[in-house]
Amino acid sequence: MRLLLIRHGQTPANVAGALDTAAPGPGLTELGEQQSLAVPHALRDENVQGIYASRLVRTQLTAAPLSRSLALDVVVHDGLHEIEAGALEARTDDDSVKAYLGTIIKWGTGELDARMPGAFDGHEFFGRFDAAITQVAETHDDTAAVFSHGAAIRAWVGARALNVSGEFTLKNPIDNTGVAVLEGSLTHGWELVSWAGTPVGGEQLADQFAVDPTGERVE
Repeated sequence: MRLLLIRHGQTPANVAGALDTAAPGPGLTELGEQQSLAVPHALRDENVQGIYASRLVRTQLTAAPLSRSLALDVVVHDGLHEIEAGALEARTDDDSVKAYLGTIIKWGTGELDARMPGAFDGHEFFGRFDAAITQVAETHDDTAAVFSHGAAIRAWVGARALNVSGEFTLKNPIDNTGVAVLEGSLTHGWELVSWAGTPVGGEQLADQFAVDPTGERVE
């Protein structure tokens, strides 16, 4: 099957560069709404059988236009939400952003015992995200659109795709409504076949001035 892992549209927190991971989270900016409206056309050639989103409002709002276009309900799954920032929640300073991303980098090199300050370790994150993907894969045999978050998509693809590493996903940005396409199965594993870091509607829907720590390239 094909997994389309789609990052949500732009939020005010993305513009401000804030680590915003708590539920229910913010809605979309005007640009974010435009990005979400571009999704159905961008996926017009995909045989999408199911639409999934995290429990954070921004993913559900981004999935809504595709849901209306295909007359498919959006299934909300707790396991798809963003990597919790814990004690770093709402911070915008460089040290906090480095601590957040640094923990995710450790997970990508196998240090799953590393704990996000005031939150969870890598075992918990991969456990819940794996469970969500398992449910999706057991339900569909063709294509599913999964709306999630920048850090979560990058961490999971980097750890679970057989043909790329965590270094690849962290060094390649994923803008709002960027899409990672994987093919495979629960039995044979997943391969990354496409990494589109720009918005699905094209560069004209990108915000070159936003500070976006979970989507930008990590040095």
